[in-house]
Amino acid sequence: MNALDGYLLDGSPSKDEAIAVSLREKDASERAQPFYRALDLLGARVPDETLMALRIALAGRTPDDDAIRTMRAQVAAARKGDRDARAAYLASLETSG
Repeated sequence: MNALDGYLLDGSPSKDEAIAVSLREKDASERAQPFYRALDLLGARVPDETLMALRIALAGRTPDDDAIRTMRAQVAAARKGDRDARAAYLASLETSG
C-alpha cells in the first residue's frame, strides 16, 4: 500500500504528505504524467478523484469515469469500516506486471 492508498483509505498520511511522497517517487508511466502535473500545480487543492485517477493509472488501468466512480464508492465504504470494500479497492490496484 502506498501513501495515496493510506490517505484515501485511512486519512493517514495527510493529503499534503501523500501528494509530496507521490511527487518525490514519481512513476515513469506515461499514463500517470497528467495527474502528476495536476498534483504539482494544485497540491492539496486537487480533488480526491485526481488521486484516485493517479492510483488507477499507476495500476496500469485506464482511469475512466466508471473506474473512478467505483473507486470512490469503495473508498467511502472502506472509510466507514467495510472490509470487503477495502479489499476490493486493494485488489483493483494489483498489477499483472
